Amino acid sequence: MDPTTLTSTQEIDFSLVALFARATVTVQLVMIMLIVASFWSWAIIVQKHIRYRRARAEAEEFEAAFWSGEPLDELYDQIGPAPATSPERVFAAGMTEWRRSHRADGRLIPGAVARIDRSMDVAITKESHDLTGGLTFLASVGSASPFIGLFGTVWGIKHAFEEIALAQSTNLAVVAPGIAEALLATGLGLLAAIPATIFYNKLTDDSDAIISGYEAFADEFNTILSRQLDAA
Repeated sequence: MDPTTLTSTQEIDFSLVALFARATVTVQLVMIMLIVASFWSWAIIVQKHIRYRRARAEAEEFEAAFWSGEPLDELYDQIGPAPATSPERVFAAGMTEWRRSHRADGRLIPGAVARIDRSMDVAITKESHDLTGGLTFLASVGSASPFIGLFGTVWGIKHAFEEIALAQSTNLAVVAPGIAEALLATGLGLLAAIPATIFYNKLTDDSDAIISGYEAFADEFNTILSRQLDAA
């Protein structure tokens, strides 16, 4: 290698900040987009991790109270008109419909069990939307970021070839900066996509498990009410 070319190459700053500053406006916009997407993804990941851990703790606490042997009416009265947790809201939806299904003479309106089941299903659907909100963004980042980064790389390489043509030289000092800037866009795309994809799959499994717990509780609650109706 020509010593002059080697010296010129060594003098070029290849730090991330320098690579970003030398990139074209298009590539810079791609990099900014990927960095923002990465930070936003990590914010969702941390928030969902905290939310799911709290949801599991709330479910355990409520199930302990539900199966403690305390009368359901008393438990419902303790929860009050504004349930604080997801399991309490599902339970309150069923109990509210249970009480509304009683006539003035104390007898139940026909179809009470079906209405109670639908009320709890609606409550579970609302809680499901809260639990899964934001996961679609992770899926989008995981699938789109590599292609966005690739677009930045292609654009950067195109710009590098233009500089080679203008300089009429293919020595390393001319080629290396443009190629490095272009490859940085691909690296940022992978940096955003890999964690988003991994945690999307994990958080989806976690949310499915929590929601399945709510559905199992609703089935058990319906069974208890049906048993009481059959015994009446």
